[in-house]
Amino acid sequence: MEMTGAQILVEGMLREGVEKLFGYAGATICPLADVLRDTPQLDYTLVRNEQNAAHMASGYARISGKTGVCIVTSGPGATNLLTGIATAYMDSIPLVAFTGQVPSHLLGRDIFQEVDITGAASAFSKHSYLVKDAAELPRIISESFHIASTGRPGPVLIDVPIDVQEQVVFDPVFPEEVNIRGYHPSVRGNDKQITHVVNAIATAQRPVICAGGGVFLSNALLELETFAARTRIPVVTTMMGLSLLPSDHPLNMGMIGTHGNACANKALAKSDLLIMIGTRAADRAIFSPQEIQRRMPSIHIDVDPAEIGKNIQTEIPLVGNVRVILQQLLERDLTTHCAPWLAQLRERRAQELDREYPVREGSVSPGRLLRLLGQRLRPNAAICVDVGQNQLWACKHLWLGGGRFLTSGGLGTMGYALPAAVGVKVADSSRQAMVICGDGSFQMSMNELAAVRTRNLDLKILLLDNGVLGLVRQIQNTPPYHGSFGVSLEGSPDYAAIAAAYGIPSIRADREAQVEDALDRFLNQPGSCLLIVRVDPDVTTND
Repeated sequence: MEMTGAQILVEGMLREGVEKLFGYAGATICPLADVLRDTPQLDYTLVRNEQNAAHMASGYARISGKTGVCIVTSGPGATNLLTGIATAYMDSIPLVAFTGQVPSHLLGRDIFQEVDITGAASAFSKHSYLVKDAAELPRIISESFHIASTGRPGPVLIDVPIDVQEQVVFDPVFPEEVNIRGYHPSVRGNDKQITHVVNAIATAQRPVICAGGGVFLSNALLELETFAARTRIPVVTTMMGLSLLPSDHPLNMGMIGTHGNACANKALAKSDLLIMIGTRAADRAIFSPQEIQRRMPSIHIDVDPAEIGKNIQTEIPLVGNVRVILQQLLERDLTTHCAPWLAQLRERRAQELDREYPVREGSVSPGRLLRLLGQRLRPNAAICVDVGQNQLWACKHLWLGGGRFLTSGGLGTMGYALPAAVGVKVADSSRQAMVICGDGSFQMSMNELAAVRTRNLDLKILLLDNGVLGLVRQIQNTPPYHGSFGVSLEGSPDYAAIAAAYGIPSIRADREAQVEDALDRFLNQPGSCLLIVRVDPDVTTND
């Protein structure tokens, strides 16, 4: 049997269980596109910018539990993809990205649309391949999907010159298993360290669990909730851990960090044992790691040994799969003495959830809006949140009854939410999907309304319109800076007209009295809908 490199690429994807692709074709990827044309079992979504191919694949991966796949051409197609790859890398999302490349014999000659994309992506991809022989493709594809989805997940790049795609291979061999020398991620936690964790929990009076995105990545939601419920240890989350527990769960104290909830930050500050699970404890989550180290001992559970001790020195490191380690802990006799501590925090959390929001004439309070929105969403809704003030308001105030909270937490990529939500709907068309974005971030990816229309998606988009780059303006109006500059979004389009051009209806809410009716009409609108809400530009994330 003979196959071209492009045919091997498609066969390899099918063997890996790939069903959905996101991409933008170009000259050097045409051999692969030609094979895809005759492969209807691979569902292809055409993006309007290559960066969004990675974002769509990210949203797809985070909801489906599978590795997302994106395909672009060489040169600017590949460089446009880089921000999407970096976004996935920072949030540990499993992706495999295929890029076309100029003919092998012309590499290094700076010909039209030649870019060293493997070199450019090396700092923020888990691994990359420049394919020189199509006979190696079966192994490379198998390794790539294995690397992307195991250990700490992340993006893998496969750069395939056009001549390699066209190369004929006789009797290609597809491996039955993957065995990569030196790559054997830890799964099970060390039993002695498990014992140390159990003993530390037993002696603590004010322990707190800090749960991050690694709990989602290891599919350990049930184990985390069971562990917290059995020990009665209060839980705080990082931004990437939002929606692990419902907002009103008796053990959920909210999100920690410089833009987090007061109750969660108090729990962290007053704790006598910090149990970090699936989180890297980055600067937004823990502003002063030295102070945390001084005040309390810590336990750090993570699949990536490089993350343990990188931001906070820990007394009890435990490397392995979060789900497996939590199962190991649940097999032990877990004794705790923290009932008074939990009662104290629950009282403060209840006050926080019942707070009133300030009213400004001629605009809408984002906090109240997001609380009311969240209370109306289905329990399994996927909420894709963009970057800026809208992200921080959603983190603090959006009522989460379950479901998934998806955002760009590591890189902070504006324009992420809309394409990610397209990926969510491609993964599960029956799932309620919501986009929350600001007017700045919406303008970075509103061209992907074309994908929404093409696929006839039922996607709801909430646009918080304050006419400025709100978070930058907020920072600029804080010492040592002297005021805002370069943040006015003057000249922005009529968002309702933009939506209408794509066949999407819109609703406006400009004052508090309109909010509840607008939300009900918005959510009950068949198909996609855009809700434009006027927010005062002087409202900050601290209000």
